[in-house]
Amino acid sequence: MTQTATEQATTSRLDHIYPTLTAAQVARLTAHGRVRRVEAGEVLVQVGERTARLFIVATGRIDVVRMAAGADEEVVVSLGPGMFTGEVTMLSGRRGLAQLRAGPAGEVIEVGRDDLLALLQTDAELSEIFMRAFILRRVGLIASRVSDVVLLGSSHCQGTLRIREFLTRNGHPYTMLDLDREADVEALLARFHVSAADVPVVICRGDVVLRNPTNQQIADCLGFNDAIDQTQVRDLVIVGAGPAGLAAAVYGASEGLDVLVVETTAPGGQAGASSRIENYLGFPMGVSGQELADRAYTQAEKFGAQVIIGKGATRLACDRQPYTLAIGDGQRLPARAVIIATGAEYRRLPIDNLPQFEGAGVYYAATFMESQLCAGDEVIVVGAGNSAGQAAVFLAQAARRVHMLIRSGGLADTMSRYLIRRIEDHPAIVRHVHTELVSLEGNGHLERVSWRDNPTGRIEPHAIRHVFAMTGAVPSTRWLDGCLALDAKGFIKTGPDLLAEDLAAARWPLERAPHLLETSLPGVFAIGDVRAGSLKRVASAVGEGSIAIAAVHQVLHE
Repeated sequence: MTQTATEQATTSRLDHIYPTLTAAQVARLTAHGRVRRVEAGEVLVQVGERTARLFIVATGRIDVVRMAAGADEEVVVSLGPGMFTGEVTMLSGRRGLAQLRAGPAGEVIEVGRDDLLALLQTDAELSEIFMRAFILRRVGLIASRVSDVVLLGSSHCQGTLRIREFLTRNGHPYTMLDLDREADVEALLARFHVSAADVPVVICRGDVVLRNPTNQQIADCLGFNDAIDQTQVRDLVIVGAGPAGLAAAVYGASEGLDVLVVETTAPGGQAGASSRIENYLGFPMGVSGQELADRAYTQAEKFGAQVIIGKGATRLACDRQPYTLAIGDGQRLPARAVIIATGAEYRRLPIDNLPQFEGAGVYYAATFMESQLCAGDEVIVVGAGNSAGQAAVFLAQAARRVHMLIRSGGLADTMSRYLIRRIEDHPAIVRHVHTELVSLEGNGHLERVSWRDNPTGRIEPHAIRHVFAMTGAVPSTRWLDGCLALDAKGFIKTGPDLLAEDLAAARWPLERAPHLLETSLPGVFAIGDVRAGSLKRVASAVGEGSIAIAAVHQVLHE
């Protein structure tokens, strides 16, 4: 019987997810591993074990088993001869989500994680096969919610939204139990021995209960950083995993540098929260910030860069070399060179009670998650830059109406023309020029707002429950505490922007002038939105990441 086009597409996708290697490909892998016998029913990897080995089936079968509640279990897939185990945790060394168990007795080829990473960098054919399979398998795990995390929370809770965003943007699947929709909330809370006051609650790895945890506590419980040696002196430590930082990680690691990246929340930075970027080179159909970040993150790991998640930089010890970066709850990372790519945050609206509505009606990202919260409602987007325009167009797909509040007289000076045209042509988007948001009201969640028409001074109240604030940029440099020369707005000065008095105050010790992206401290660079004079565009941030690596090589050879 002839397959339909849909059946052929499904078969092709499954072949990419679970490919069968040729004899020649298996032989190349064997040279990097060892052949070993496995007994019937032997457990090769337990659920929650740190991923350190990959198995290729020579003879027999390996079952990938999902452990469900109680004694139940489910075989996710059975792998036969020529097929291999693993997904993206093979790159990061994080804990696996399933058990690997032999079916009948047979033989497998066991390849260690370090050997596999080396192979991926030298064998283009196998690299393509493995990377595609790893990525698609993780996508499948997320879609089917094969996970070791249960989140108890409410869609109207600030903490719940933060945790959902942290897990989603880090590509970690989870099961959400919404207490606003569950039939028997008390029984559900009793089952996990928590109360409504504890919400949001994360049940981690089946038995660890975290009450309103920080991002770092979640990362620690899930073992995000367990495979990373945080004591060794690195060639390069990059602070921030936005487009600039990830680009530097890819170029640095691919050129042989020992690279460690430190990220407070998730790869992608501010760009990672963009619904769709359509003017980035090479993506004519556009790409979401999340997708671009995921690809760059996986690419960096493929070349051997490591990324610490959930721990922000708190201090740079700039009085001696190698430099030391303090992160999280006190760890100190030594580095021969440092790249600062901490980006910028949207400026907070000047409204006194703003903090009580952040995450509960006021948002700083417009992704699919936020769009679900405001489907069918009216929303406000504050701002006139590209991020605000992308958000308005995206939200208009789900919201009843999108009000754009623009403090200036229009969009022409601050937004790309293609976005302006879409906004002008969209019947659900209304522009309010010379207008500012002046008040927020609500009990637990935003319920009403007021905005002011500046030319007339007239204030208008509106029953709108969702505001997306995307205005201005405040650099993430407070943690530097006077270590580097900054401009009047707090952005880091680099290269030619450093005046003689800046270098004198910093006691610049070298005869040469600072490199193009180098700060007032030799061997410390600043790239992307955090740098004074940067263009605040994804493409320029990526370019700066690659340029900085060329200078890092020069510094390391001085």
